[in-house]
Amino acid sequence: MKIKPYGDTLNDGKVQLSFTLPVERSQKGIAAAKEIAKSMGLIDPAVVHAESIENGFSLYVVYGSIIHSIDYDKIHVEEITQKALSRKQIEKLIAEEFDREIVFVGASTGTDAHTVGIDAIMNMKGFAGHYGLERYSGIMAHNLGSQVLNEEFVKEAVEKKADVLLVSQTVTQKDVHLKNLVELVELLEAEGLRDKIILIVGGARISHELAKELGYDAGFGPGSFAEDVATFAVNELIKRK
Repeated sequence: MKIKPYGDTLNDGKVQLSFTLPVERSQKGIAAAKEIAKSMGLIDPAVVHAESIENGFSLYVVYGSIIHSIDYDKIHVEEITQKALSRKQIEKLIAEEFDREIVFVGASTGTDAHTVGIDAIMNMKGFAGHYGLERYSGIMAHNLGSQVLNEEFVKEAVEKKADVLLVSQTVTQKDVHLKNLVELVELLEAEGLRDKIILIVGGARISHELAKELGYDAGFGPGSFAEDVATFAVNELIKRK
């Protein structure tokens, strides 16, 4: 099935994009924004918004059309397909399959100072009506907080006998999160631990496909909750028993 972006009418190819230029907001800046849009292949681009954001910088929103379409049926995305269980179902599954608590250790690692994501998954109150792992019977959840160096994270995982490691990466400028995530995998491999734990990463720019490429067992992006993470982790642990 061939598809194109939709704006006013089906498959009209209408798109909207925004970008910043290192110039003052002016008629010349607007003209420059149009030229950049044209160089990207947009047909009849129009600058629908322009504003100064700082001395020597300006923001532009451009509207235009593209001629290209893609074959939707040929796209393959690696994703987690299993349906998330409820908290009660997960607790029941743990009680049936394990004779001990499952240990989750989580943190925002590296230089990441944000804890919103890891707190939403791990803290008892959770987020948006979805309770965190601390509330789950059969799960021992350790939230180490933010800016945890990978070496310290691995040390804590060993001391706490972690079954599952949860890594949150929120700040992702210049792909620093990718370097940090790869470093953690390498450390676990060097310690002979990688195959002994379930390794999961989550964040605003994380997908399951990216996580697998980096050497993780699973990746969860925006809109994921504790149930999603726990369902995957518990089922994966059962498979490995």
